[in-house]
Amino acid sequence: MVGGLDLLKKTNSLRLAQLQGSAWSLSLRQRGRTAPESSSETPDCQTRIDSLKYTLSKKQKTRLSARGRWSTWPAFASGQTVLRNHKPCCAPEERQSSNKQALLTIPKPRYLEQLESYLRKELQSLDLTKKNSQELKLQPYREIFEFFIDNFKTYKPLLSAIKNEYEVTLAHQKKTIRALEPLKAMVTTVSEECTRQILALQEKEKDEINTLKQEKQHLLKFIDNMKEEKNSLQTQVEHLQTSVAEEYARYLNEYGARKVLLAKLNDMHNERLEMTRHQVQDVKGEDVVKLTLALKIARQDLTKAQVKLNTMTADYGDVVPRRDFESLEKKYSDLLQEMKTLQKDFDQLHTEYETLLEIHRETAEERDNFCAELQRVQHNCTPRPNWAKCSEVIPGGADRWGCLAEGKTSDQLVGVLLEEIGTGALREINVFPGWGKGDKVPVYLRHEGEVKNKKLTKKDVVNILKDVWREKIAVEQQTGERSGLPEFFLSYLQKKYGDAAAMEWSYTLYENMRLCRSNHVLSSFYDILTGKVGEEQYHGQNQLISNLQKELAARDSSNSGSLTSKQFSAAVREAFPLKRKESIQELVDASRCKLDSTEDLIDYISLFKEDEEGNAEPFVAKLRTQYVREKQEYLRQLKNKLGDLIEVNADDLKTAFCTIDPDIDDQTLDTYIGLAYQVQREQPDQEAVPVETVLERLLAGEVRRVGPSPREGSTAGFEGDYLVRT
Repeated sequence: MVGGLDLLKKTNSLRLAQLQGSAWSLSLRQRGRTAPESSSETPDCQTRIDSLKYTLSKKQKTRLSARGRWSTWPAFASGQTVLRNHKPCCAPEERQSSNKQALLTIPKPRYLEQLESYLRKELQSLDLTKKNSQELKLQPYREIFEFFIDNFKTYKPLLSAIKNEYEVTLAHQKKTIRALEPLKAMVTTVSEECTRQILALQEKEKDEINTLKQEKQHLLKFIDNMKEEKNSLQTQVEHLQTSVAEEYARYLNEYGARKVLLAKLNDMHNERLEMTRHQVQDVKGEDVVKLTLALKIARQDLTKAQVKLNTMTADYGDVVPRRDFESLEKKYSDLLQEMKTLQKDFDQLHTEYETLLEIHRETAEERDNFCAELQRVQHNCTPRPNWAKCSEVIPGGADRWGCLAEGKTSDQLVGVLLEEIGTGALREINVFPGWGKGDKVPVYLRHEGEVKNKKLTKKDVVNILKDVWREKIAVEQQTGERSGLPEFFLSYLQKKYGDAAAMEWSYTLYENMRLCRSNHVLSSFYDILTGKVGEEQYHGQNQLISNLQKELAARDSSNSGSLTSKQFSAAVREAFPLKRKESIQELVDASRCKLDSTEDLIDYISLFKEDEEGNAEPFVAKLRTQYVREKQEYLRQLKNKLGDLIEVNADDLKTAFCTIDPDIDDQTLDTYIGLAYQVQREQPDQEAVPVETVLERLLAGEVRRVGPSPREGSTAGFEGDYLVRT
């Protein structure tokens, strides 16, 4: 911008000088036309003529010199001086030197000296250290230009227009510069940001580049090994080709010799026949002595031929035809390949046999341990009680006790008996003592004083708890957020029964759930409410049952609600591909417990029904029992894999999971690790945690096998499925 202003100032100075000379010339011409030519010219006219000469000389001197340089003197020199010193016959360089000397003798105009003096004073008085020094420096030149405009009246409009146009142009350039300054800052910012992004991308791709370089080195090594192997194989091929060529040449020579021998034998045979024919023809005219001699010679030749034949038979007795050799070689290759396959199968069978021996040994040890434990238990146990006596004290008599005790062990019968005693005592209680309002008291039991007992039946409790589950699932689907069961349980009771009666319902439901452990609805809700089991386990069991119902319905093409035993077994196997055959058969047997032995149709819809107290059918109960058993088996394998470790970190736990369950995906593995260490998936690995604590947390959550067990996969293809106990 500063260079442009300097160029503009120089251009303005040059044009002003030219305009001044043109103005004086025009004035002189106008006066010359009106004034007569005489010798009595006034001094004023003479002065203007001299000024005109200076102007013309200035216009001439502003042009480039013959050597490409600017003239050293302004344009006020007289043109007459140049004409007066002009010599036609002299060189241009000589004329230029003489003109320069003449110019130096002519003084500057007074008005020019005044303007230059004024310009120097103004420039010296300026403070050029300021930021806008160029604009301050331009101001004196503007004033000089305005002086020119004022003195030249004739050209004042044109000069004013020129000045205004320059001012407008300068203002436009300033505006453009101000508009571009933010863009300059923005360009600088964008450039820095791009530089940072480029550096970040380079840093990010550095690891990938290193990995690719390592892979490249590995591949180069692999290529070198392959080349070495190729050269080795090529050498072997060449050696074998040489051997085959030698054998082929030997066999070919033997073949030719054999053909020659046969030809000779044929010739000899033909000669003998010819000789015999001639002898028969000439026998009458030949001498007996001659015939005897011929016979002797023939016998000698026969002896020689026989010896030669015996020699060739001895020499070529071990030689076989080429086609027989190739056939035998092909048969040998097939037998060798079959032998290798059989050897491989034998090795695999041997490995599997050793595995089965190990499993048999472990099973035998377990059998011995169980037998010893059984003998010890039989020796120490008390006689089996007569549970039929309980029917005399249980409400409902023998019929109700028979329904309660059906298919239950002694331990389970003790639980049923305690439950009946507890529920009976619960009906006699009118009020419950409050637990207080401490921080350790659950939020749904925080109350001071006595709480009234609502004396609900088991049916009422089951209906309320099912309604709580339905309401909670609906709210979570609407909001998309999962809330804790204790807080939601209290808010549900407050919303339905009011704040005053909420605690009465809460205490009553809690006591019923605590006592009725045989009912799945009450016991599962109680375990989740008290934090013993995670809520995901409840939803996981329901999802398994829902998937099985969908699979059974898909198999029922006629929508009759019934399936054959084969279809039912196939549907269960499709829904639970990881279950063993024994588990599948247990489910099939549970589904047929109410059928006759002759019936083959299974009413699968009735298998999922519940009675009014929430008790499920034996099929669903067996399905839940298998769920718990498989989960415990899975965690038992995990514990055995961890070995004697007292504490375990996240990496070791991941390794153990991947070993016992190779098909587990990363998302499920991260979920299990977060459940074991009680952290979110985004948080870094935690410190070591006791193994027992990890197993307790996993047992309380939704944990199950993703793929088949590695040992089960190794024994596939044999009769039966072997239960691997760890």
